[in-house]
Amino acid sequence: MALPVREQVTYWGITAAVFFAALWFLGDVILPFVVGGAIAYFLDPVADRLERAGLGRTAATTVISTVALMIFVIAALIILPMLFRQLTQLVAAAPTILGQLQAFLAEKFPAVMHDESVLRDTLAGLGEAIRARGGQLAQGLVEYALSVINAIVFVVIVPVVAFYLLLDWDNMMASVDRWLPRDHAPVIRRLAREIDAVLAGFVRGQVSVCLILGTFYSVALMLAGLNFGLIVGALAGLITFIPYVGSLVGGTLAIGLALFQFWGDWAMIGLIAGIFAAGQFVEGNFLTPKLVGGSVGLHPVWLLFALSAFGALFGFVGMLVAVPVAAALGVLARFGVDQYLGSRLFRGLSNRDDEDS
Repeated sequence: MALPVREQVTYWGITAAVFFAALWFLGDVILPFVVGGAIAYFLDPVADRLERAGLGRTAATTVISTVALMIFVIAALIILPMLFRQLTQLVAAAPTILGQLQAFLAEKFPAVMHDESVLRDTLAGLGEAIRARGGQLAQGLVEYALSVINAIVFVVIVPVVAFYLLLDWDNMMASVDRWLPRDHAPVIRRLAREIDAVLAGFVRGQVSVCLILGTFYSVALMLAGLNFGLIVGALAGLITFIPYVGSLVGGTLAIGLALFQFWGDWAMIGLIAGIFAAGQFVEGNFLTPKLVGGSVGLHPVWLLFALSAFGALFGFVGMLVAVPVAAALGVLARFGVDQYLGSRLFRGLSNRDDEDS
C-alpha cells in the first residue's frame, strides 16, 4: 500500500530542501562535478552513436575525451588569449569611439549637441567613466573568470569527472530507474523523458546553435577586417539563446564599429550588416529547426528569470544548474496544470452532474 499523499509530499519536500541546501553550502566545491556532469550529459548521444557504429563504451569515451581535450587546449592557447586581448583593447578604445561619435553629432546635428545638451553631457560622462574604470572592469572580468574557472579545475578535475560519468552514464541511469518508487515509476519515467526532451532540445541544441553562430560571426567579421570582430562575434553567439537579442546586440555593436572604421566605405558596412543577416537566415531556417526543434517548452522570459534567480541565490553554480532546473520545473508545472484540469477542483460538481444526465 502506498504512503499517504501528505507523507510523500513531506519526504519529497525534504529531498528538495537537502538538494538546494547542498547547492547553497557547497557552492564552488561542487563546481567541477556540475560541469563534468553537464559535459557527460551533452556528449552521451555522441557516445551512443559511436557504440552503434561498433565501438565499445570505453573506446567511444576515449575518442570523445581525446577530441574534446584537443579542442580545449586549442581554445586555451589561442582563442581565449585573443578574446581577452580584444576585450581590453575595446575597453581602451571606447572613449575614443565615443569622442568621435560626439564630434560627428556636433557636426551633423549641432542643435542636439549644444553646450548644455543632455546627450553631450551623457556621452562625455560615459567616456570618462569608461576611461577611469574600463581598464579595471576588463581586468576584473579576467581575474574573476580565472578565479572561477581556474586551471586546476578544468585541466585535471573536470575532464576526469566527465570521463567517468560518460563512461558509466547508461549504468547510472539504469540504477536510478531501479530506485524509483514502484507506484510512481511510470509517471516519473514519463516526466523524465519530457524533461530530457526539453534539455536535449534546448541545452544540446541551443548550445550547438550558439557555438556555430559564434564561430561564424567571429570568423566572418575577422575575415572582413572588422576590429574587435572576435569579441563581437563571441558575444553575439553567447546570447543567441535569447531570440533576436544575440543578433540585435551583436549586429548593432558590429555595425557601429564598422561605421567608425569604414566610414564612407558603404560596401564594407553593408558586408558587416550582411554577415548578421546571413547568420539570422541560417539560424531561423536551418540551425534552430534542425537542432532545437519547434517547441522546447522553455520560454525566454522564464529562462532569464531562472538564470537571474539561481545566479543570485547560488552564484556561478546556480547559473549552471538554472537551465536544467527550469526545464524540470516547467515540465512539472505543465503536469500539475494537466492534473488540475482533470480534477474535481477544476471541473466541480456541476460538470459531473452534466455528465450523469
